[in-house]
Amino acid sequence: MKITDIRLEHRETVLDPPCHAAWDPEPRTRFAATIVRVETDEGVVGVGSGDTMAGFDDHRELFLGTDPLATEVQVRRIESVGFHAGRFWPLEAAIWDIVGQVAGLPVATLFGGVTDRLPVYASWCSEQAPGRRAEDAHRLVEQGIRAVKIRAHPRRLRQGVAAVAAVREAVGDRLDIMVDLNQAWRMAGDVTEPLELADVRRVVRRLAEYDVAWVEEPLPYADAAGHRMLRADNPGLRIAAGEMLDSLPQTLALLEADALDVYQADVVLALGMTRARQLAEAARARHRRFTPHTWTNGLGLLANLHVAAGVGAGPYLEFPDDPAGGWTPERRDFLLAEPLRPDADGMLVVPDAPGLGAVLA
Repeated sequence: MKITDIRLEHRETVLDPPCHAAWDPEPRTRFAATIVRVETDEGVVGVGSGDTMAGFDDHRELFLGTDPLATEVQVRRIESVGFHAGRFWPLEAAIWDIVGQVAGLPVATLFGGVTDRLPVYASWCSEQAPGRRAEDAHRLVEQGIRAVKIRAHPRRLRQGVAAVAAVREAVGDRLDIMVDLNQAWRMAGDVTEPLELADVRRVVRRLAEYDVAWVEEPLPYADAAGHRMLRADNPGLRIAAGEMLDSLPQTLALLEADALDVYQADVVLALGMTRARQLAEAARARHRRFTPHTWTNGLGLLANLHVAAGVGAGPYLEFPDDPAGGWTPERRDFLLAEPLRPDADGMLVVPDAPGLGAVLA
């Protein structure tokens, strides 16, 4: 089998009202997504999405005429291009979609087949008043959701902690709670200084009082010693990070440094599917968790679901959904014929179709 063409299709949907993401200085009024279609000489077409694929046109020829089933070679080729250009991991997702179709199996089965479904946590993106978040938490429990992630803006930490307290008081132990400080990376043009370690230690210690499952991205990635300190300060509270780390050696260095409890590399934005699997296996060998970031679109969420289910990630899979902040499955999955939704038990089920199982709108 040979790749005959790789086509990029850029789509966009208007967000009215806007989406208010805590990590983004500007409300989002539009949501753009790029579909990657990999065509072959045998008529099998794979699709993927996630990152923008900006700059890929200059490198398309490197992939034409090559074998999409030689996945490791394709990963190395994508990495070699990435050194000089961008993150083209949606291309790998499309390649695995082809492999699954040829094999007649879901990609999750090819990645290990540990499970065919995972419990999700609702991933809120916006800051809201504590009372509103208590109401939202009740609705999640009614929907069968078992966990939620709350954003705590570094410049408004009291409000974030108050939201955590309100959710814990409202639903007790019926929801696991995660908290995201969003301190590891910045949106383009955002030059805000990260929190000082002393402030981070203070807020993490405060959050530990509410029995949170993990605190996410409390520090820049490079501060392995700071992450270790937070873990030592708060035995039993997990520290999570790594969603945008795009180098397997850099990520494994954090594992070697014993910096984190939960590793979160996104398979279409950061590390790719194959390398994420290697990370997951290395983390499991150290009794650490892998559960990927999934904040892209429906196709990106599907790719992360297949890898996560294949390797047995957990304890939950991120499910971006925050109606209060202007983010819903319909908006997130506008590329798909139907949005992805958890079942009545709060589980996101892997499609049983060969490949990724995506049905595009």
